[in-house]
Amino acid sequence: MKRSLVILLTAVSISTMTAATAFPAFAESTEATAEEPAEEPADDAAAADSELEDGVYGVEFDTDSGMFHVNEACNGRAALTVKDGKMTVHITLVSKNIENLFLGTAEDAQKDGAKLIQPTIDKVTYSDGMTEEVYGFNVPVEKLDEEFDLAIIGKKGKWYDHKVSVTDVQEQTEEEKNAVEIGEEEESEDAEAADTTKDAAAEEESKD
Repeated sequence: MKRSLVILLTAVSISTMTAATAFPAFAESTEATAEEPAEEPADDAAAADSELEDGVYGVEFDTDSGMFHVNEACNGRAALTVKDGKMTVHITLVSKNIENLFLGTAEDAQKDGAKLIQPTIDKVTYSDGMTEEVYGFNVPVEKLDEEFDLAIIGKKGKWYDHKVSVTDVQEQTEEEKNAVEIGEEEESEDAEAADTTKDAAAEEESKD
């Protein structure tokens, strides 16, 4: 009888020890599962780009220079056009001193075949009612909220590197719409020369 009682007590003791050992292991496993990091959300900027419907929006156009910025009549804002999934920001500058832009670095802008961005002649209206004609540019935008290279060249004929970004997409306000009257893009000297050649050829042909 005593022997049976000893065996029974031993079995109960072993069961208790096994349960006590297993419970912390289960608790640790539960804690490890709870501490696993949640899946990171997709890139917000990329998602925002893809969600923009075709249309014209107001945006912030930021640069790394106080000498290169949008006209004060625009209050730091520019017009972003979205069409067929492609984005273009129109920036209206303070004068006609900057003559061309290039999407990239100043070094690449000077290579053969570099495609320069030609200016438009924009008419701005200031808060006091005064108006002025200045240059504007249509700049392709790959991504919002990210810096990209944009080179500029002025009347001195020297290229300069700049970093710019397009942020804060909002519905364009009436004030933004009325601040600038965007003109047609000017033809480059090469295009003008080509037109002159065509006109001359046409004139010679008519004489024949």
